[in-house]
Amino acid sequence: MKALVYTQPNEMQLLEQPDPVAEQGEVVLKIEAVGICGSDMHAYHGHDPRRKPGLILGHEFAGTITKSLDAKWKEGTRVTGNPLITCGMCEFCVQGRDNLCANRTMVGMTRPGAFASYMSIPATSLVAIPQDMPAHIAAATEPAATALHAVNLTMRALTRPLPECRALVIGGGAIGTFCALLLRSYGCRDVSVAEANAARRASVERETDCKTLNPRDQDAPENHFDFVIDAVGAKVTRTSALAAVKPGGVVMHIGLQDWASEIDMRKLTLAEITLLGTYTYTMADLRATVAALHEGALGSLAWLEQRPLSEGAQAFADLHEGVAKSSKILLIPDAS
Repeated sequence: MKALVYTQPNEMQLLEQPDPVAEQGEVVLKIEAVGICGSDMHAYHGHDPRRKPGLILGHEFAGTITKSLDAKWKEGTRVTGNPLITCGMCEFCVQGRDNLCANRTMVGMTRPGAFASYMSIPATSLVAIPQDMPAHIAAATEPAATALHAVNLTMRALTRPLPECRALVIGGGAIGTFCALLLRSYGCRDVSVAEANAARRASVERETDCKTLNPRDQDAPENHFDFVIDAVGAKVTRTSALAAVKPGGVVMHIGLQDWASEIDMRKLTLAEITLLGTYTYTMADLRATVAALHEGALGSLAWLEQRPLSEGAQAFADLHEGVAKSSKILLIPDAS
C-alpha cells in the first residue's frame, strides 16, 4: 500500500509499505480521509521523541472496515475512531475518563497511523458514522471532539450560564475554530477570537460569525471575559489569557506550543481564577461529536481543505511555511 511516512525532521515521503495485518479483536480500515494535526506537525519538526522517523503518522481518520476480527463489527461498516488505545481496566477507564488511561498507547505514535491506504486498529476504539456522512466531515471528529471536551469541562466551572458569558478564544486554528463554533451552537452570544494570521482571521469571521482581533495590533481587554480558551499554549498566549479573564473567571488551556512558562500566579490567586487543563476526549465525546457534525451543528465546515494523499508532503511543507489556505488539511488516499 501507499503511505506517507515521516522519514526525518521536516521530511515526509510517499512510500510503498506492507499492508496492515489485524490481530484478534482488531479491524483493518480502508482510509477515506485523514487530517493533519498540530501534533503531527510537532513530530514533523522533530520535536516529539515519541514519534520516531520511519513512522506513519495520522490519527484523525474516517474509513471503512475491510477486515474484522471482532464479531461486533462487520466488514463494510463506515467508522471513525479513538486513536487512544486504552486498557479498559485502570481507575480512569472504569470511571469513563478513558482519555486519562494510565496504560494508553496511540495510533500514529506507538503504532502505524492513518496517512496510508489502510490501517489496523483495535475494534474497541471504533465509533460508527452514518453511511451518508462525508468522509472529510467524519475525519474532523477527532479535533472537534477535543474542542467539545474542553468546552464542556469549562461550562462545569462557570458561575453563570454560558449564554450570559463573554468568551475569548485565543487561536483561530482548527481547535480554536471548533471551540468558537461550539460556543455559538451552545448559545454563547458574545464570542471573540484572537488570531494573528489574516487568512485564518477572515475564515473565523466567515464561518463562526464571531468577533475577531489581531493580537499583534490589539490586546484583548483586560479583566473582561468570563472565560478564556487558550488554543495555542504559548508563553505569550498564557499571559494574555490570564490578563483577559475577569475576577472569578475561568481559563481553559488546550494548546501545547510551549511546554512550560511562567504565569501570573498573583492574579490567579487574588482574583480566584479557575485554571483548567484538558487532554483529548472520551469515547462519549467522540460519539456526541459525530452526531453534532452530522446534524450540521458546527456549520458546513467549508473551511476544511482536502488534498490527495500523494500531495501530503507538500501539505506538510505548506503548513510549516504558513502558506496553507486552511488551518486544517485533510488528505484523501487513492480510491484504488
